[in-house]
Amino acid sequence: MGVPGGGVAKRVVLESLGWILVVVGVAALVLPGPGLIAIFAGLVLLSQQYEWADRRVEPVRLRAMRGAADSVETWPRIVGSCLAALVLMGFGVLWIMDPPAPGWWSLRESWWLPGGIWTGVTQVASGLFAIGLIIYSYRRFHHRPEARAELDEDISTADSAAD
Repeated sequence: MGVPGGGVAKRVVLESLGWILVVVGVAALVLPGPGLIAIFAGLVLLSQQYEWADRRVEPVRLRAMRGAADSVETWPRIVGSCLAALVLMGFGVLWIMDPPAPGWWSLRESWWLPGGIWTGVTQVASGLFAIGLIIYSYRRFHHRPEARAELDEDISTADSAAD
C-alpha cells in the first residue's frame, strides 16, 4: 500500500524539476553550459505529464546530438572546449578555497567571490560534466562520418515528419 498523496507529491517534484531544467537549459544557451542537454532532460520529465513536451523531446535530443557532433569536429574545438572546462573547474577551486579579496579589489569584500563554497562545488561539477560530454562526443562522433550521416538523416526524417 502506497503513501497517501505520494503520487501527487511525485508528480509535483518531477514537474518542478522538469521546469527548472528547462529554464536552466534556456539560460545555458547563452551562458556557459550544456543548454540543449538540460532542456532535453527537462522535457523528458515534463513529457510524462504533457503531450506538447512529449512531441518536442526527440527534436531537441537530435539537436543536442548535432551540437555534440559539431563540438568534436576539429581539434581547435576540442582543445577550446577542454580548456573552457578546465578554466571553469579552476575558478571553482578558487571559490572553494575562498581566499581574501586582493588589494586591487575596489568593491566591498562581500562582493569578492559571492556564493561561497557551493558555487565552487557546482563549477567543479559542471566542469567534470563538460569533460565527460566531450569524451562521450569524441568517442561517438570524431572521425566517424557514418555516425554523423546517420544523425543528419534522423534529423531530416524528424523534420519532414513534423511538417
